[in-house]
Amino acid sequence: MADAAMTTTFLAVIGGASLLAVTARRLRPSDRLPSLEGWALADRSLTTGWTWLLLGGTVYTAYTFTAVPGLAYGNGAPAFFAVPYTVIVCPLAFVLLSRLWSVARRHGYITAADFVRGRYGSPPLALVVALTGILATMPYLALQLLGIRAVLTAGGLYPHGATGDLVMVAVFAGLAVATYRHGLRAPAVISALKAVAVFVSLTAVCWLVLRRFGGPGAVFDGAARALGGTDTAHSPLLLTPGQQPAYATLALGSALALLMYPHVLTAGFAADGTRTLRKVSAGLPAWTALLALFGFLGIAALAAGVRAPEGGAEAAVPMLVDRLMPGPLAGLVFGSIVVGALVPAAVMSIAAATSFVRNVYVEYVHPTATPKRQVRVAKAVSLTAKLGAVAFVFGLRDQDAINLQLLGGVWILQIFPAVAVGLYSRWLHPRALLAGWAVGMAAGTYLVVREGFSSIVPLDAGAGPLEIYAGVAALLLNLTVAVAGTPVLARLGVPRGADATDLPSRLMVGRRPQTGANHP
Repeated sequence: MADAAMTTTFLAVIGGASLLAVTARRLRPSDRLPSLEGWALADRSLTTGWTWLLLGGTVYTAYTFTAVPGLAYGNGAPAFFAVPYTVIVCPLAFVLLSRLWSVARRHGYITAADFVRGRYGSPPLALVVALTGILATMPYLALQLLGIRAVLTAGGLYPHGATGDLVMVAVFAGLAVATYRHGLRAPAVISALKAVAVFVSLTAVCWLVLRRFGGPGAVFDGAARALGGTDTAHSPLLLTPGQQPAYATLALGSALALLMYPHVLTAGFAADGTRTLRKVSAGLPAWTALLALFGFLGIAALAAGVRAPEGGAEAAVPMLVDRLMPGPLAGLVFGSIVVGALVPAAVMSIAAATSFVRNVYVEYVHPTATPKRQVRVAKAVSLTAKLGAVAFVFGLRDQDAINLQLLGGVWILQIFPAVAVGLYSRWLHPRALLAGWAVGMAAGTYLVVREGFSSIVPLDAGAGPLEIYAGVAALLLNLTVAVAGTPVLARLGVPRGADATDLPSRLMVGRRPQTGANHP
C-alpha cells in the first residue's frame, strides 16, 4: 500500500491537472462561431511556447516513458533506438510539418486525409488514409491507460478488483469532460503541468540514482552484470553487429511513422504559423533528452536489483522510484507520469474524432452537416473513443493492446507515400498509391503476425538472415508498387483527380502564405 505522503502528493498533481483543464477556455478564447477547427485545433492559435509544450507532451507519451526503460531493463542496448528515432523526427518535423501546415492553413484542411483529398482528388485514397490513422491511433490510446495502470500498481495506488478500476476511471473522467468541452485547449494547458512535473521529478530521480551508485559508470557496470556480462564491454548494453540493421531501420521507420499519426499532426496544425513550428522543431531535442534519461533509469533498475513481474518490465522504473525516493517525491513522479498519459490520450481522441467527422461522416454520411453539428459529432466520437479505450484495457489482455500498437506503427507508415511524397510531387498516380497501400498493409501485417507479433523480422539476404523493421520492409514494397504502377496506369489512360492545392506553382518552401502564416 502507498503511504499517506505519496498519496497526498500524487492526488495534488492530478488535482492540479484537473484545475488547469477547467481554465482551458481562457487559452486564447475565441469569439468565433463553433467550428471543428476551433475545437480540434484551438483555432490554429498556439504560440511557440504552447506548441512546444503540446507537441512534446503529445509525442512523448507516458507509455513511452515506461516502455523504453522497461525494454532497457529487459533487453539492454536495443531499447535506445528511441533516442536516435526521436532525434530524426526533429529535422523531419522542421521540413514536413511546416510545409504541410502552410497547405492546410491556406485551404482549411484539418487532417492529413483532407490534404490527400485535395492533392490527388481521390476520395478513396483520402478514406484509406483517414481509416488507417484511426485504426493505428486506437490501440495507442489504450496504451496510455496501460501506462497509468502500471504506474499506479507499482506505487501501491491501484487497489485490486473493481476499486482499482474505478480509480483509473476517475483519473480519466476529468480529462474526458475537459476535452469534451474545450477540445485541444484542455490538453494544451495540461501539457504545461506535464512538462514541469516530468522535468523536475526526473531530475530528482536521476540525482538520487547517481548519488546511490557513485556515478553513471557504476550504474552501467552493475546493469551489465545483471544482464549476464562480466562488464560493460561484454554485455547486452552494447549492440552486436547482427542487431545493428534492426536498430537502424527501427529508428528510421519509427521516425517516419510518427509524423503520420493523426495526433502528432493535430498538435502541429494547432500552431499559429510555420515560423512557430520551425522553432518548436528545433527545441524538441529537450524532450529527447528526457527520454534518454528514462532509458538510463531502466539500466539503473537492473543495477539496483529491481525484480519486475514476469511480462511487466514497464513497471521497473516505477518500482525503482518506489524503492529509492521518499513518499512525497515518489508521489510527484507517479503523478507526473500519469499526467503524461492524459495529454497524448486527449489529443489522440480528438484526432481520431476529427478524422472520422471530416473524412467519413461529412464525406459519405452527411455532406451538408453544419459546423456546429460537426463539432457535436466530433465531441461524441472523442468521448466514445476514450470509453472504448477503457473497455479495451479492462476487457482484454495487456499484450493484446501492445500487439495492436506494434501493428499500428507498421500500418501508419503505409500512408507516408501519399502524404509526405505528395507534399513535393504529384507524379504518383492515386490508384497506384492505393495499390501500394494495400500491398504494404497486407505484407506488414503478415510479417509481424508471422513472427509472433514482433516488429523485427528476418529477411533472407543471401549471406544469411537480415533482421529489419517490418514497417520499413512493407514501406519498400508499398513504394515499389506505387512507382511501378504509375506509368502503367498512365499508359492505360486512367484519369487522375484534380489538384486543389496549387503546391507546384504557388507554395514555396520557407515562404508564408499570403493569408498570414502566423496570424490565423
